[in-house]
Amino acid sequence: MQKTKASADELIALILEGIEDVKGVDINLLDLREIENTVCDYFIICNGTSNTHVNAIVSSVQKKVSKAIHDKPWHVEGSENAEWVLMDYVNVVVHVFQKHIREFYDIE
Repeated sequence: MQKTKASADELIALILEGIEDVKGVDINLLDLREIENTVCDYFIICNGTSNTHVNAIVSSVQKKVSKAIHDKPWHVEGSENAEWVLMDYVNVVVHVFQKHIREFYDIE
């Protein structure tokens, strides 16, 4: 039996559910497909109110995606200090910030 790859839309929906489940704030979905030479198709950006909240968002997203489509992020960066955590699902990259860090880098 062949394992089917989840669509980007399904992955995005699950990530957004994971963020909303733990009250992630200021969620933004950026479609990067029209931009040449991007490393992924979508950015999902949100923020938490503290490092504990940021880690809870990251954990919730990972659990939701893993449970539903058995997919894990290719790479997770920034969990140690939890000011800016990046989860790379290859075509979808999730950025979870603390508010002051998001305002400083202003990647939108």
